[in-house]
Amino acid sequence: MPQPRPDAERGPQRSTSPEPLPFERPVPKPDPATTREELRAADPLPQPDAVDVAPVEIGPTGRPMPTFPDPPAIETHGPARVISMCNQKGGVGKTTTTINLGAAMAEMGRKVLLVDFDPQGSLSVGLGLNPHEMDFTIYNLLMERDVTVHDVIVPSGVPGMDLLPSNIDLSAAEVQLVHEVAREQTLQRMLRPALAEYDVILIDCQPSLGLLTVNALTASDGVIVPLECEYFALRGVALLKTTLDKVSERLNPDLVVDGVLGTMYDGRTLHSREVMERLVQAWGDKVFHTVIRRTVKFSDATVAGEPITNYASSSAGAGSYRQLAKEVLDRCHGG
Repeated sequence: MPQPRPDAERGPQRSTSPEPLPFERPVPKPDPATTREELRAADPLPQPDAVDVAPVEIGPTGRPMPTFPDPPAIETHGPARVISMCNQKGGVGKTTTTINLGAAMAEMGRKVLLVDFDPQGSLSVGLGLNPHEMDFTIYNLLMERDVTVHDVIVPSGVPGMDLLPSNIDLSAAEVQLVHEVAREQTLQRMLRPALAEYDVILIDCQPSLGLLTVNALTASDGVIVPLECEYFALRGVALLKTTLDKVSERLNPDLVVDGVLGTMYDGRTLHSREVMERLVQAWGDKVFHTVIRRTVKFSDATVAGEPITNYASSSAGAGSYRQLAKEVLDRCHGG
């Protein structure tokens, strides 16, 4: 029986392991010492330089915070845009916003007229006037034919900003106007002579949806809705929107909502953040990016009878109202 030959006599042996395919071959690791320029020169495809992207600032409304331009300087005044501060709930910041927004706009070269259309007279008191020492108020303007708007206007103490004052007498006007013809247009007729002299007229409405508020809405081009970042304030907005729709359909088809303003915001509380989120869901882009935060400076400025832009010019509250003034003027056809 033949014996197997030794391996040396069999000749060269073939390897039993298959050759690796090209895509299975290990890729050599680059030398750590290789510079970026050498890699770029060896790579036939161009590689763009890395671009540093600035982080987007998210505002308290949960949306990217834009940068609002400074309003352009103007040489002539008028015609005025009439804006009502309206919310049937009290204590949401209507009067505070009217005073400080008007003062911030006056700082930017706009001529502003504030209209105190609340029988409580809070706007007049907030500017240091005694409601019981006035010769004429807006009640006289509404009810007496021989009284003109220029008879009632008084300086506010802020350069570029005037005031139509009010006191408790105005509460009687709502009853007396019921029997007037075209009673909803009474304020509109009274303000007409002043439109050519001012750039902005801000009306501080009473906390109700009665005849005085309907007068203010009928006379207005736009509405700003100050809304406290609190649950009960959020509930009443649906009723206000119904009133705005009725006035727009029946009395003032040009009326628009200029914006919804979150006030008394405290970002440290979950409740404020949730209310703001609900507000943006309901009103969308109508919600101003600017938010007014809680601060004791507002109360101090009211006691002093000055806008916060004068009383505490460098405070966060003053800065917020200056930013709001830019945002409002930017929405109103670029200022």
